[in-house]
Amino acid sequence: MADDSIRSVKLLCRQKHPNKGSDPGIHYWFIGSPFLPPLTIVSILRCIHTVPSPPSPDLLKESNDLRTLIPKGFELIGALASGNETNARAAIDAARGLRKLLYGEIIGENQPLIGAVFSSDSGDLKFFVSESGNVTDIKPVTSIIQEQHPEKFLWENGCLLRCELPIKLPLYYPLKNPTDVEKAYVQATEAVIAKLKDPQAVYMLETLSKNCPDQPSPAIVRGVQLDFHTDLSKTKYFVKGDNGIDASSLSCSYFSINNKATFSMENADIIQVSVLFNSLGPSSASAAPIAEYLPVLEEARLVVVDIKLDVLCYSSRELPLRHAISCLIIPGLIDQLNILQNSMLPNLLAQHPQLKPCHFSPPGILHPITVFYELSFGETEMKQVEFRRSLHSRLGLPHDRPLLRIANALDFSKLKNSGAVSLQKGSALLKDVHIGIPSSGVTGGTVSLVQGSYEYHHYLQDGFNDSGWGCAYRSLQTIISWFRLQNYSSIEVPSHREIQQSLVEIGDKDPSFIGSREWIGAIELSFVLDKLLGVTCKVMNVRSGAELPEKCRELALHFETQSTPVMIGGGVLAYTLLGVDYNEASGDCAFLILDPHYTGTEDLKKIINGGWCGWKKAVDNKGKNFFLHDKFYNLLLPQRPNMV
Repeated sequence: MADDSIRSVKLLCRQKHPNKGSDPGIHYWFIGSPFLPPLTIVSILRCIHTVPSPPSPDLLKESNDLRTLIPKGFELIGALASGNETNARAAIDAARGLRKLLYGEIIGENQPLIGAVFSSDSGDLKFFVSESGNVTDIKPVTSIIQEQHPEKFLWENGCLLRCELPIKLPLYYPLKNPTDVEKAYVQATEAVIAKLKDPQAVYMLETLSKNCPDQPSPAIVRGVQLDFHTDLSKTKYFVKGDNGIDASSLSCSYFSINNKATFSMENADIIQVSVLFNSLGPSSASAAPIAEYLPVLEEARLVVVDIKLDVLCYSSRELPLRHAISCLIIPGLIDQLNILQNSMLPNLLAQHPQLKPCHFSPPGILHPITVFYELSFGETEMKQVEFRRSLHSRLGLPHDRPLLRIANALDFSKLKNSGAVSLQKGSALLKDVHIGIPSSGVTGGTVSLVQGSYEYHHYLQDGFNDSGWGCAYRSLQTIISWFRLQNYSSIEVPSHREIQQSLVEIGDKDPSFIGSREWIGAIELSFVLDKLLGVTCKVMNVRSGAELPEKCRELALHFETQSTPVMIGGGVLAYTLLGVDYNEASGDCAFLILDPHYTGTEDLKKIINGGWCGWKKAVDNKGKNFFLHDKFYNLLLPQRPNMV
């Protein structure tokens, strides 16, 4: 490598450095890609596992974490420590040791590695490079290039490959020796891996976006020769022949969509890979079918383990399809099989874990993150909470909002309609119907509104007749949709019956309440939100509708700090409050009301023109009171959780 090429480091992410006074040792890992120019840092991940005396990274624990997080096509290329040039050597040495655990002894042993050091005295961040395996031969970096358009840089010449593979593993074990089920599981996993490596295995590749006008035909790849030591950055220079349907001349660019307006992970070209375990090789000579009977010598039991592999990889558009399979997809599938095996074996019979790989696009991270979640736990179970908190620390994410819950996972099914991957969010109901409505009429007021999306739930939806009694239920559904769409929860919005069931389960109502048409109010809503979402609420009591304007300052503070929808209940009516417009000097105010009593179709124009969502004065210009003076009101103010 030329000397001038190793003196420059390109950053696609913002620089990070330890806090002043931090303990010495490794603080961050640098992530790059073999498909990008050498010494290009795509992301910076925190080192969270250390051993004391002297402080150093626990490389085994770090490798176990990063192996699941970093998709194939990205790799570790360096580390950042505190101190001076000596610590830069230690950072490079740690990165090299971690690479050996992640990728083996041979792959990239001469890979240039970056060692950065942060001086807590001066606050300077300096970069050094080791060109070869000799850690003593390091050179200072003279140029740090901060890429101005990092997403375009990454995705203009790159794409994603995705492979889903559901597998059922039948495991027989003798009742006298149940521990043999572990041996059966290992053997079943090895059999699957052997099938994946079989040269006669067939892989079909097709574009995941179904709305392309010139959609390319699927490609078939078989006879893949696995070479786990292939240098991915050079695979474009050698392509072997193919004995079957000829895809040897095709690269990933075959599935590219040209003339893209934007470049991001959500808009990336995505190639769907399907594994076809039946081979397409030449048929063998005719032979009679054979059935083999192997009697069980002792009493045995069958356990069927359901697993679902879901691999996401990054590739250069120039990478041949066969190398995308052999160097990215197959190793990714094998990694997930081994990860699942290690996680499931300890409790295979007692608990039968339900592990699911989920892909995320967290803010500030250019590449996807893959996380394995245990579905048998609830999302609020403490093990899951602590696991997510450690992930937030690893990725540098805030600890007061949910960014890695299942509801945040990328939803690739949306590609079929929109052409872009999206988050799993909501239903087909109208959302955010207050946007664009006329002004409130308050002169000199300050508008404080709900922040984030919600769904409009109202009478007669879902073919369910709740006219006359279900307004509070509908308001609750709107509130729960807000928490769902902000990814605080992945639960479905509950039906009236499920809301009633929750109140019975906590002992607030008798069993006869289920299926009834009894009204509920703010207190019941707070119970349901606590049970289903773990959300706490404040309840504001108002003796008369005439006093509600006096609460505008407090309501404005709620929308500015919590920003959740509010339920207003008084008499036999319930409304959803989306905001207030308040002039503190004059006391003039208006309430942005979303009315659940609407019974029409999902017609936004009809809803706005009919006043079903709009600003309401406590007393309108005709002298009519919107809030009744002879009724007391309870306002339910859900609190935004401080959670991950």
